[in-house]
Amino acid sequence: MNEIVLAGLLVLVLTSAGSVFAVLFKKLPEWGLDFGLAFSGGVMLVASFTSLILPATQLGSIWNVIIGILIGFGLIYMIEKFVPHEEYFLKFKSAKVEKEKLRGIFLVVSAIVIHNLPEGMAVGVSMANDIEKGWATALAIGIQDIPEGFAVSLPLIFLTERAWIPVLIGVLSGFSEFVFTVLGGFIFSVFSIFLPLGLSIAGGAMIYVTVKEVFPQVYQNKNETLITAGFLLGLLIMLYLDTTLG
Repeated sequence: MNEIVLAGLLVLVLTSAGSVFAVLFKKLPEWGLDFGLAFSGGVMLVASFTSLILPATQLGSIWNVIIGILIGFGLIYMIEKFVPHEEYFLKFKSAKVEKEKLRGIFLVVSAIVIHNLPEGMAVGVSMANDIEKGWATALAIGIQDIPEGFAVSLPLIFLTERAWIPVLIGVLSGFSEFVFTVLGGFIFSVFSIFLPLGLSIAGGAMIYVTVKEVFPQVYQNKNETLITAGFLLGLLIMLYLDTTLG
């Protein structure tokens, strides 16, 4: 259990570091953020299979895995469905500044809820299954949490002159991932019979977030070659870490 907590602290620290970078380097060009998010997508896609779904197939039946993936997809879909969308906030009759603030709040809430749930679960459940493979997952996801922390805090930089607010939101984002890491690791360590299902749920949730959230967001910009390079780099690094450390 101690190692699960340490893994959770790792992702917390690296997400927070990304938020600090957002304040220090707020003039980073747009392609830098796109590259970082595409890198995140590559890491998450590989981790979904090598650290979660494939181990689940070795521990349980294929039907447990299929059901778990479906639950993972459904879980994030329901979160998206019931978290109000940006357009909902903008219906209110308010000044442009107010609308910009609401847009920033929406982006932060979406990032915290949608991204950190599967990533935290992935680290925790992977640690519960195999400590070495779990550390590979924690390290890779922690690395890609740096650009995610950057992306969470960046909108708030332009909404407030107080630099500590974007950093605080980034830390809270990392803390939520820490909570999901510890919670997922604890539940599936105690109730190990459900471990294949837990691995599959986390894997399905990460695939959904990658395909539905990360890729559409970055590919709507014009830096397609750079974005693809970022995705490929994230994919290869996660594959290397999982193979050598796991």
